Amino acid sequence: MRIGEIAGLVGVSTRAVRHYHRIGLLPEPPRRANGYRAYTLRDAVLLARVRRLAELGLSLDEVRDVLADDSGRELAEVLEELDADLARQEAEVRERRGRLAVLLAQAREGRLPAEGPVSPELAALFADMARTSAGLPGPEPRMARVDRELITLMDTVAAGEEGARLMGALREAVAEPEAMRRAYELYARLDELAGAGAGDPRVPALARLLAGLLPDEVAASVGDLDPAAETGVFEGALFAEFSPAQVEVVRRALRLAVERAAGGER
Repeated sequence: MRIGEIAGLVGVSTRAVRHYHRIGLLPEPPRRANGYRAYTLRDAVLLARVRRLAELGLSLDEVRDVLADDSGRELAEVLEELDADLARQEAEVRERRGRLAVLLAQAREGRLPAEGPVSPELAALFADMARTSAGLPGPEPRMARVDRELITLMDTVAAGEEGARLMGALREAVAEPEAMRRAYELYARLDELAGAGAGDPRVPALARLLAGLLPDEVAASVGDLDPAAETGVFEGALFAEFSPAQVEVVRRALRLAVERAAGGER
C-alpha cells in the first residue's frame, strides 16, 4: 500500500501519517525502487490503533507510551487517568450548567443586571439596588453604577469561598431597606464631590458614613489605598473613576473600618 491508500483505509490524512513518522510514533516502512513507501497490513493495524487511542483523548505522547508497553499495563494506567480526567470535566460542566441555568432564568425574566453575568449572590444584591433606586426620585446616582462595577471586579478577583464570603458580607450590610437607602444617600452625596479636591470639607463626614456601611470583611480585603502606589488592580480602577475628594473619602472610610475591626474604634 502507498501512503494515500493506508491513510484512506484507516481514515486519517496523509499529513497525519507523515507527522506520525516524524515523531517516531509510526515506523517508516521500506521504500520501493521508485521511492514510494510500501506499507503492509501490520502498518495499517498499528496506524488504526494509533487512531483509536487518539480518539479516546490520549495525547500522542501517551499513545507512544502505550505502544511501547507490550504487556498492556501502561494502557490500563493511561485509561484510568483519562477516565478520572473526564469525570472531573463532567463535574465542571455540570457546575457551569447550573450557574448558566440561573443566569438564563434571570435573563428570561428581565432580571439579568447590565454588569452580568455575575454570581447569584451578586445578582440578588444588584436587584435590591435596582428596587431601591426605582423608589427614589430622579436618575440613579453615577456612583451607584461605579460601585456596582467595582463590586463586580471584586467578585471576579476574589473567587471561590473568599468571594462568596465577601459578597455575603456586602449583602448582609444592606439587607435592611434603611441601610440600602443610606447607601443611595451616600451615592448622591459622593456625586456632588465630582471634580473636588482631596481637602474638600465634606470628606470627613462622608468617610464616616461610608465606614458605617462597609463590612469588616470588605475593608480588610481591600486594605489601605495609597494613590501614590498605583500598583493594584482595584486601586487603578478606583482612581480612574473617582475624583481626588472621592478617593479620599474611600481611603478614610477604609482606614476607619479597619481600625473598627481591629478594636481601635467601637
